[in-house]
Amino acid sequence: MRKKRSLPWIQRWSRPIMAGIATIGAVGTAYLTFVKLTQGTAACPTGGCDVVLSSPYATVFGLPLTLFGFLGYFSMIVFAVAPLFFNTLEQKRLHTRLDQWTRLLLFMGGTAMMVFSGYLMYLLFAVIKAACLYCIVSALLSTSLFVLSIIGFDWEEIGQLLFTGIIVATVVLVGTLGMYASINNPRAETTPGGYNITTASSQAEISLAQHLKQVGAKMYGAFWCPHCHDQKQLFGQEAVAQLNYIECDPKGKNPRPDLCQAAKIQGFPSWEIKGKFYQGTQSLKQLADVSGYQGDRNFKNVLTPK
Repeated sequence: MRKKRSLPWIQRWSRPIMAGIATIGAVGTAYLTFVKLTQGTAACPTGGCDVVLSSPYATVFGLPLTLFGFLGYFSMIVFAVAPLFFNTLEQKRLHTRLDQWTRLLLFMGGTAMMVFSGYLMYLLFAVIKAACLYCIVSALLSTSLFVLSIIGFDWEEIGQLLFTGIIVATVVLVGTLGMYASINNPRAETTPGGYNITTASSQAEISLAQHLKQVGAKMYGAFWCPHCHDQKQLFGQEAVAQLNYIECDPKGKNPRPDLCQAAKIQGFPSWEIKGKFYQGTQSLKQLADVSGYQGDRNFKNVLTPK
């Protein structure tokens, strides 16, 4: 009687391990999605997480990128545990088929997530230039899932698996480059700090901007930052020219990243008013209050929730 070959421990426990790793990723991306949607501040020791979340790369098709990350991790959890619920003798045939299909889906999902995370790491360190702990951990989790999808199963057709991986990686990379094409190749802008300002200024906005400049208030931002654009839209075309705006991205117009680093800016936009810092898009009334503005407050442009 032939003795049944015992599986290596990594193959016996690969699915629970992958489910655990994916759960950690799902929790992290769910938290960041909540922070992004509520425009809150992420609990991040490096401070770079808010910079990343405020970048244009953090939004895809009008939704937080982290939401898609959560869906990816959740799918990996489902793929990992699905066969484990059908493991009785009566369900052996179904279990076998589920095992075969989901192991392939785990490999494809792991490949896609690792390639996409690799591109995000490039953006993180070469373009955005901010240290985001959550992003780095997510990249490590994605890479772990990819490695486990290979060594955690007994693959018979290695050549076919390699071919599938190349196809998935190519599709993901091409799709990612296409998705971010408009950001990587932005059109020329005519206003300081990035996007065109389409709103007009009333005398109240102009007076507030002049007052902020007089008291030494500084607005730190980046030309690609949508929240910075929202802040400038509140002031309008004429008033924006009066602001003491500091461009933090070296690729922007008249950049001063040294001043941003010295001020330890952690998110965009950030205001420095009378020695205190205020992060995020501020209403004109809030700016007037904290700066001691006593002039006309009949502001034309109002901050509306999104």
